[in-house]
Amino acid sequence: MSVAPIGRRPPATAGPRRGPVEPEADRTPIQAIERAANVLSLLDQDTRTLTASLVAERLGLNRTTAHRYLQALQRAGFLSSTAGPGPLLDQLSALVSVRQQVLTLAPAVMRQLSDSTGLTTVLSFLGRTGAVVTLVEEPQQGTILLTVRVGTVLETKAAQTRVLLAFRSDPAVVTRAHAGLSAAEAAEERAALQRVRQHRVAWADLHRAGLASVAVPVFATYDVQAAMALIGTTTMLNRSDQTSAERVQALQDAAAGLGSVLAG
Repeated sequence: MSVAPIGRRPPATAGPRRGPVEPEADRTPIQAIERAANVLSLLDQDTRTLTASLVAERLGLNRTTAHRYLQALQRAGFLSSTAGPGPLLDQLSALVSVRQQVLTLAPAVMRQLSDSTGLTTVLSFLGRTGAVVTLVEEPQQGTILLTVRVGTVLETKAAQTRVLLAFRSDPAVVTRAHAGLSAAEAAEERAALQRVRQHRVAWADLHRAGLASVAVPVFATYDVQAAMALIGTTTMLNRSDQTSAERVQALQDAAAGLGSVLAG
């Protein structure tokens, strides 16, 4: 009989290697979210309201658990008091609907603006840390063309990011976007956002020689849906000459026109 040396474990028998086991405490919230999503997915054209018995039958839960999920979803606003679609689902649906309208209507407005100003027009939505470039329209004529790739996440001090952050009602959104700044830089940005709220125009402060951008909000039903911007050289776009002022005014008019159409 062999004896393993003191202080050592006997060698384990060979078997399939497994990754680290996820703690139960970490799995439980995720499982709850997945179950809640499964409950909500039962709503469709034929099922406008949910009951504990229906949820239990279709998802293989007991009725007590199904009832508990329905109550939690009602409290959170996902379901109404009658267990139909709740106000939070209505809010999310409206957001998706408006965003789709923006994506449908904006290109024609942006194309006209680019051709009239000779500058590239960009439209962005707010992402987690900054504006995300979603649409780009370039002028048909001109010897110098500045553009930006769709999908680019813009910096905190970009004009479009400033516009989108300036009109956020949730301060946590701004705090998250400014997380990488020093205390002094964050204070400067908050002051910049205050100026944007006052004038409804934002200029970028990216300190890139020869490049400039200016952005304005696209409002619909009092909420900012997107940021629309012009980008160009500092010769074509700056804060001091009359031609630039006319271009900024054209940008504001285009954003206001798009907003009016969105508002209906």
